[in-house]
Amino acid sequence: MEAVDLELPGVDEPSAVAGEGGRPRVTCRLCGRPLHGREARLWGLGPDCRAKLALRQAPRPPERPVEQDPLPGV
Repeated sequence: MEAVDLELPGVDEPSAVAGEGGRPRVTCRLCGRPLHGREARLWGLGPDCRAKLALRQAPRPPERPVEQDPLPGV
């Protein structure tokens, strides 16, 4: 069986180890704060930064009926 490399995103060098747990330090791509949760490490963004980005999405356009020409022969 082949070995799989499971490095976390945002880790520049494998020697950057934080604390006794031996986990590499991963920082937020927007604010630079250290990330702690699994989801935050996978996304590379902290929960506050993910919430900020969600607010920047464009609003959904209003739904309205599509104007069509009548079909011929009907």
